[in-house]
Amino acid sequence: MKKTIKAKAGKSFPLGATLYDEGANFCLFSKNATAVELLLFSPDGHCYPGHAYLLDPKTNKTFYYWHIFIPGIRQGQLYGWRVHGPFIPEEGYRFDSHKVLIDPYARAVVMDSYGREAAIQPGDNCPRAIKSVVVGPNHYDWEDDRPLRHPFSKSIIYEMHVGGFTKHPSSGVREEWRGTFRGLIEKIPYLQKLGITAVELLPVQQFDPFDAPNEELANYWGYSPIAFFAPHHAYASTPDPIGRINEFRDMVKALHKAGIEVILDVVFNHTGEGDETGPTLSLKGIENRAYYLLEKDNFHRYHNFAGTGNSLNANHSVVRRMITDCLKYWVSEMHVDGFRFDLASVLSRDEDGKPIDNPPVLWSIESDPVLASTKIIAEAWDVHQYQVGSFIGDKWAEWNGQYRDDIRRFLKGDGGMATKAAQRITGSPDLFHSLLRDPNRSINFVTCHDGFTLNDLVSYNSKHNLANGENNRDGAESNFSWNCGQEGPTSDPAVERLRLRQIKNFLVLLMVSQGTPMLLMGDEARRSQQGNNNAYCQDNETSWFNWNLVQENAELLEFTRRLIHFNLSGKFFQEERYWNAPGQKDGTSCTFHGTRLYHPDWAQNSHSLAFTLDNKAYGHQLHVMINAYWQALDFELPGGKQKWRRIIDTDAAGKDGCLAMDDAPLVKGKTAEVRARSVVVVMRKP
Repeated sequence: MKKTIKAKAGKSFPLGATLYDEGANFCLFSKNATAVELLLFSPDGHCYPGHAYLLDPKTNKTFYYWHIFIPGIRQGQLYGWRVHGPFIPEEGYRFDSHKVLIDPYARAVVMDSYGREAAIQPGDNCPRAIKSVVVGPNHYDWEDDRPLRHPFSKSIIYEMHVGGFTKHPSSGVREEWRGTFRGLIEKIPYLQKLGITAVELLPVQQFDPFDAPNEELANYWGYSPIAFFAPHHAYASTPDPIGRINEFRDMVKALHKAGIEVILDVVFNHTGEGDETGPTLSLKGIENRAYYLLEKDNFHRYHNFAGTGNSLNANHSVVRRMITDCLKYWVSEMHVDGFRFDLASVLSRDEDGKPIDNPPVLWSIESDPVLASTKIIAEAWDVHQYQVGSFIGDKWAEWNGQYRDDIRRFLKGDGGMATKAAQRITGSPDLFHSLLRDPNRSINFVTCHDGFTLNDLVSYNSKHNLANGENNRDGAESNFSWNCGQEGPTSDPAVERLRLRQIKNFLVLLMVSQGTPMLLMGDEARRSQQGNNNAYCQDNETSWFNWNLVQENAELLEFTRRLIHFNLSGKFFQEERYWNAPGQKDGTSCTFHGTRLYHPDWAQNSHSLAFTLDNKAYGHQLHVMINAYWQALDFELPGGKQKWRRIIDTDAAGKDGCLAMDDAPLVKGKTAEVRARSVVVVMRKP
């Protein structure tokens, strides 16, 4: 071991490694540790430390904060922590001084020798441990980059996976850039032409790729976080830890130049350390009782509200600060525009795991001035509670899972769904009416990463998850899907035509509903996962975007582009008040009908719905007719001097499916035929 550099006492803030001209300050919270060691590693060979510093609790500890200053430290220095203390699982203590731990505030990590099993098994894991990296102040050239601040009312969100977007050889991206931030940059013109205004990226915080059912599979989605401040190492084309940070920044800056916001899917409900059988990587070995929710009658076991083994103790003061510090870092230093909080309802639980009305962490996120301009979106449920429509706060938007389920069921042909479909189309006032939010805080979606793709939704009656190695037990059972007559791929042209029509039906309803639309990556080109509705461990062509589909499904892609333009240019869909809002004199009226005007059919056997949007200030009207029946239906049209023009018809082929007003054909007569299982939108200028 090289000669140890003489250390100084250091200070209790900031947490993590902070670089100064003279060296670096290291600080770690641990309430019940009996001793703490800082290990420094050489970047050339980091199996074992070159220096080790045992912190003196008299000089290197303030309250519960252990700290030390090492002169001469430079950016890129690798380090780790060993934390000594009692190992008494039945009391919640899991200190293990044999394990090298990740700094919870690490801005970057090195994983080239990482072994998950070494962190699970007894004994020293130092050669196979993840190492933290000292990162200096941000000297990146952001040029004139600023937050875009698109309002929800003018947003189209595209949920996507950084790796899966360009990993497929057909992407045309250079091999060394495939599946990376750099690869995504290459495809920005595609996103721009599609018309989306925000990408919602599946987790890019460092996660454990080995947290999977077996050695042949990998954690693909990334819902297994182990370093919240660090970009995932595999999404960068460079092996340099600092270069990875800047490559992420390059991506954000390039997306902003294209007018596209960056929303991160963040996972603060659990970590990749799992339950009592999982590895000791960081928080578990630093202060298990503070960071995790433990069962009070048996501290040996973890509360599992996320269904993944553990649950973060998000409303503990230290954990709450870590979460808000992390969010502020990604906004101020990485320029992201917002966050989607995975299983956000876990964050509403107290330290006993019980739901609370005013969770401190959620109010901290909403009220923090650094986060004031960001979008914050909740997946408002966990394993045991469903809070869509009742999530706290004034600013939060919510994934609307009810929209997904009810629109699926209505277009599938289930009876008694017309009333619920009407609620979803009008911004779900039945769910959100009591909240002080505009209707665009409802994030409407038909598909997302978790479940069937849009193509598979109309191609499979049941999930096909055998490739996941769990005997098809995993994944949702209630998908409200319909295979249109044949399970899986088909050569039957009639089935194919019906599937394409159903896909278009879903897309049209998504774009004519009040709320913010969200598309799943590849749905515009019929990406398929072969019926797998839980492809979290499929880092292969099952999940990747096959870019050959762009040409094969050019008609659908063009239809989607035109729909997005229709939504973003339509004043009815930019409103920040509910249609038919009480006391609204100058607002939009939304009138529902059935096949007969002013007679909506709310009956159990109803499969049709129509509605008219009117606002005198806009100079035009829209009339939408939805036929979820298996035969053609004639819908009465509202009267007037001006004729209606058929601008959208999901049964029409090619470009005729979605037309600009001036190109759309006139509808003759007082009725319009809407063919079986299709949607027609007509427009007129009074």
